[in-house]
Amino acid sequence: MKFSSAILSFAALVAAHGDHDHDQEPIVGPHEGLWYNTLPGDGGTQADSVFSGISTFGRLPYYPCLSSHSMKFDIAFIGAPFDTGTSYRPGARFGPSGIRQGSRRLNLYGGYNVPLKANPFNSWAKVIDCGDIPVTSYDNAYALQQIEEGHNLLLSRAPHTDAAKPGPSKSGRTLPRLITLGGDHTITLPLLRSINREYGPVSVIHFDSHLDTWKPKVFGGSPTQQASINHGTYFFHASQEGLLANDSNIHAGIRTTLSGPSDYENDGYCGFEIVEAREIDKIGTDGIIKKIRDRVGTEKPVYLSIDIDTLDPAFAPATGTPETGGWTTRELRTIIRGLEGVNLIATDIVEVAPAYDTNAELTTMAAADVLYEVMTLMVKKGPLSLGKAEEDVLELKA
Repeated sequence: MKFSSAILSFAALVAAHGDHDHDQEPIVGPHEGLWYNTLPGDGGTQADSVFSGISTFGRLPYYPCLSSHSMKFDIAFIGAPFDTGTSYRPGARFGPSGIRQGSRRLNLYGGYNVPLKANPFNSWAKVIDCGDIPVTSYDNAYALQQIEEGHNLLLSRAPHTDAAKPGPSKSGRTLPRLITLGGDHTITLPLLRSINREYGPVSVIHFDSHLDTWKPKVFGGSPTQQASINHGTYFFHASQEGLLANDSNIHAGIRTTLSGPSDYENDGYCGFEIVEAREIDKIGTDGIIKKIRDRVGTEKPVYLSIDIDTLDPAFAPATGTPETGGWTTRELRTIIRGLEGVNLIATDIVEVAPAYDTNAELTTMAAADVLYEVMTLMVKKGPLSLGKAEEDVLELKA
């Protein structure tokens, strides 16, 4: 029997790929003995099916990190189920559970990220799901305090890897990374407060269809201090509190209506540059990526905040304040991958409100897939410890 050269080449490619990934670990457990009892002689363990078992992000190991200081990790997922800062649709309190549900298939075939050429589920990093921060739904001020304290309890502990090495934090320690599942966008304020306690002011990459830098008297009024903090004003407060590294922050995907041109002026006071969603038609994803990278660089600590409404409602209908004219899921994932090398110290994804999703779970899957890209970037960047050259610079400055 004769085989064409194309078939032989394909076979060789498959063989090479299989050999290249020989260190990949199959999904196993937790039901030791069931496989053996079903098929005598084969041995091994029977894993849950991708549609069974308790939902964690990407089927990562779960540990209630807030109940114990003993658990060490390099990257942790933590939920912040809060949605009483919304101006339109509530429901993002169910975002953390929805995103976990949408992430079930992420490592079904092993978790290897083909475009980024890395496997975030099988790397140097210890990655776990820490569950949710307990958040009251009756008092916004107290809820935001709970989110800040819960986040900081995890952020400030020693990581699993390179804990003894110096890092870029204010204390000079190496810290773990946290990926927060929101929740409406108000949660970014307490998260930045937590970040500020460990790193000082940071640069922010903000994917959103809205500016979220509105003055409280413009966005909803401010009859009380508590009412003045919501999902449209949190960056205004962050700027006023000195949490942002001025003139190195950037919005991407903006396409909202405004109260007037003065909204843009106030946005500039908060230190943001704006990339409109429609710019992608002229400069493409590469142009968007370049603008972001030029703005934040690759050395300074960067916080990444992703509102799922960056996506067009056709791709993510389940969100608090949908805006048409947004990016596709493919475009956003491409742009996120283009941030490789940026020094991401923490991330959130917000405004996922599963009650408005389709039966196909489009929004929760999109949110999970975007975080999969972020998680891969963090793994590829390596631990947050300083390299030898950076240590030498610090010694010279001292």
